[in-house]
Amino acid sequence: MAWNVDILTLYPDMFPGHLDKSLSGKALKQDIWNLKVHDIRNYGKGTHKTVDGKPAGGGPGMVLRADVLDEAIKGCIKNNNRIIYFSPKGKQLTQEKVKEFSLSNGVSILCGHFEGIDQRVIEKYDMEEISIGDYILSGGEIAAMAFLDSVIRLLPNVIGNNESTIVESFSDGLLEYPQFTKPNDFDNKEIPSILLSGDHKAIEEWRTNESLSLTKKRRPDLISKKKDKI
Repeated sequence: MAWNVDILTLYPDMFPGHLDKSLSGKALKQDIWNLKVHDIRNYGKGTHKTVDGKPAGGGPGMVLRADVLDEAIKGCIKNNNRIIYFSPKGKQLTQEKVKEFSLSNGVSILCGHFEGIDQRVIEKYDMEEISIGDYILSGGEIAAMAFLDSVIRLLPNVIGNNESTIVESFSDGLLEYPQFTKPNDFDNKEIPSILLSGDHKAIEEWRTNESLSLTKKRRPDLISKKKDKI
């Protein structure tokens, strides 16, 4: 059964975007996952199909209306998949969370814009608020694409060598070790000799040490999390 994705957005033409290329695009053509994109503006109010309003209590920008989103969700979402709303206020997306979603039947994604969406619709549908990082985007579409790309590649039969998903950064709680390939000598720099030795045990030890060293230098917080799990 395909992994099902529903997306509610003000900009349906943005999809599938890069998701119809490379691994995700091939998987889409093979029906490993499928995509339905829904235009929120079809549920807008009045002649001008208004979808937003000024923030209650004042402030800059506009907020997507609860009644519009409610009707869009009722009219478009025909399954019980979890509804995700990407927001800087959400819990940070992790590889562990990505794996969790890859084991589900699919997701529904509400792409916000402007100053966000009415809190009442978030609560009504018990939406899962997720952040892809400590920065602000103009809308949820790019976040949705990044999220979907990360999940789709973990679906069965998407990546030919499943072992490659095991040794990636974050999969074992550490950053991935450096990678090298031909030519052996590039710009007066050679591939570490241990990687050409054929000694698999020594290579594994080198990679583990490199992962630890790189993680301590760039993401010491991951080391702390790994220790907490032990």
